[in-house]
Amino acid sequence: MINIVLPVDFGDKTEQLVDGAIKFAKEINGKIFLIHVAPSDIGFAIGDMGFQYFPEVEANEIREELVQLNTIEQRIIAHDVDCEHLLKQGIAKDIILEYCKTKNADYIVMGSHGRSGIYDVFVGSLTKGLTKDSHIPVLVLPIHENTH
Repeated sequence: MINIVLPVDFGDKTEQLVDGAIKFAKEINGKIFLIHVAPSDIGFAIGDMGFQYFPEVEANEIREELVQLNTIEQRIIAHDVDCEHLLKQGIAKDIILEYCKTKNADYIVMGSHGRSGIYDVFVGSLTKGLTKDSHIPVLVLPIHENTH
């Protein structure tokens, strides 16, 4: 079986990305390893009282993200594609590359939103970082507004 790591961010194009990954997995008899990397600073806020940590905010956010991951996993399984998931906090690129090693991944499937170069300059691009540092192929699916 071919192992596919599928990072998701729960953005508005996640459904299109998952559809593309399901199609790819079916074509190559693959198993999808779904991963979401939450930021380490979810429960932190800066306000009048300075820098504060709210563990209940972090716990609620993680719980909601786990529900979303479970929903996506069940959707993938409903299409007769084997799937498991992981939610972890930290630096996305590093965690995804480590997950690829632990799962003996053959591919990473990512989405390209077709943003301009200026977006990458200011925000950075996880897809670009993964394609640069990955030792396995990164399949980049075009995810645009007018996809049919």
